[in-house]
Amino acid sequence: MRDETIGAFLDSLADRVPAPGGGAVAALHAAQSAALLGMVARYSTGPRYEQHADVVERVLVKADALRTDALELAEDDAEAFFAVTETYQLPQETDEQKSARAEAIAAALAAAAEPPAAVIVAASHLVAMAEELLPVGNRNVVTDVAAAAEAARAAATTARLNIEINLSGVTDPAVRDRLTATAAEVDDLAARADQVMAAVRRQVGA
Repeated sequence: MRDETIGAFLDSLADRVPAPGGGAVAALHAAQSAALLGMVARYSTGPRYEQHADVVERVLVKADALRTDALELAEDDAEAFFAVTETYQLPQETDEQKSARAEAIAAALAAAAEPPAAVIVAASHLVAMAEELLPVGNRNVVTDVAAAAEAARAAATTARLNIEINLSGVTDPAVRDRLTATAAEVDDLAARADQVMAAVRRQVGA
């Protein structure tokens, strides 16, 4: 996926195929958020920003790492979804086959919820980085901090949906509880992204 052109990816997204879909889009929202934060950090270096050099450098390193991670999550999500579709094709002619198929579907659905859960975790880091960069970054690119926060918000809210749609088929209580707890973090994350956007709009006089 990382080697596709944007046009080719959008063609695949628009096609009548199982994947890529919303899960990959959520991960790419996170990747774009990370890229924006990396750009703002790079515009916030030099003598003028020396007082906050440690913050900027920390954000820069983490943003670059999360951009790579998010692209991998987009690919993981597509692979996991294909795995789910394959389990639904398993034979179910005998009781034994039905039981094996049900177990395989439950395991595949649990696995399919893991990439979006990881996207939510990444989005939480990205919003925190936007909050950290906002007061110290280059004012000329301050709107890109808000754009990064909004992209992280979109990543998290979309990923939450992809967890929720799989939860009904997850039979392991511990896995279900962990995924539910991760999804429950999104409302707070979205509220924090809103606060970043509001702060930036105040700065630009909106």
